[in-house]
Amino acid sequence: MAAHQTTTATTAAARLEEVAALADGVFQAMASSVVGQRTVVRQLLAAILCGGHCLLEGVPGLAKTLIVRSLASTLGLSFGRIQFTPDLMPADITGTEVLEEHPGDGSRSFRFLRGPVFAQLLLADEINRAPPKTQSALLEAMQEGQVTAGGRQHLLPEPFVALATQNPIEQEGTYPLPEGQLDRFLFMLRIDYPAAAEELEIVRRTTGEAGHKPAAVADAETLLRASQTVRAVPLADHVMQACVDLARRTRPGDPLAPAWLEPLVAWGAGPRASQALALAAKATAAIEGRPCGELRDVRDAAHAVLRHRLVLSFEAQTERLTADAIIDRLLEE
Repeated sequence: MAAHQTTTATTAAARLEEVAALADGVFQAMASSVVGQRTVVRQLLAAILCGGHCLLEGVPGLAKTLIVRSLASTLGLSFGRIQFTPDLMPADITGTEVLEEHPGDGSRSFRFLRGPVFAQLLLADEINRAPPKTQSALLEAMQEGQVTAGGRQHLLPEPFVALATQNPIEQEGTYPLPEGQLDRFLFMLRIDYPAAAEELEIVRRTTGEAGHKPAAVADAETLLRASQTVRAVPLADHVMQACVDLARRTRPGDPLAPAWLEPLVAWGAGPRASQALALAAKATAAIEGRPCGELRDVRDAAHAVLRHRLVLSFEAQTERLTADAIIDRLLEE
């Protein structure tokens, strides 16, 4: 019995080392094409290992598209990109049925032409530019890993991860994502301006010789195996309880919610937030080669998990409070 437990522990340690080595390889490969943004890359990798989707927010020119495209190359995943515009139709995303005539006998049949959503890593660029009907075309793909066309289900490749971007400053002619769709994103990541030294390096690289595409350090099979390792990472009871308590503290009317929260938040985070916090803690631990998730991992993931799941009240908006400020105060307590 003891020998079996030792063998199991050795196998688990080896699988964790494999995930940590994968993460190191990704960081090194990404550094050849992306300057800085290590935290964003780490969180994107964590989301992919959790099988979750990400919403990236940042002003134009901060390399959101470059990060996603380089990550797809580094992980050896097929890449698809959709530029969301007001005239984009759902079939432009999922694909459409076309009527074909067979040259031999003249018979006709429908054939499904796959859309760009059939990629392992999908970039939905400026997702808030498209109307709700088109945005909802991604819902089934994100939640079920399939699309339905002509009454038939078509499975998406594994792994399938959608990384969507939106511009926080140009709101004219945009359609804010509904709360139901926002909740399906595991993380919402904010991409900030680079530091002075990083911006100098960006200018040096982009105005010189053409850069090279980063080399692949993994493939789909490696990622799926790493995802299984992440889900097998244990969380102590008090860490799991902290994930649940933090999510519940954002809900007005909940016994755990502080009194000051009531007038500031109209709707708090749902159970998907608790799940996301636990998964994020596991992924962070695995990426760093640690055998179990810790409370610090929950704290580190709190903003990315919760900021898009809080619906602020009119009073909070008039006071120009942000979801991040409310999360900061919850963590301080």
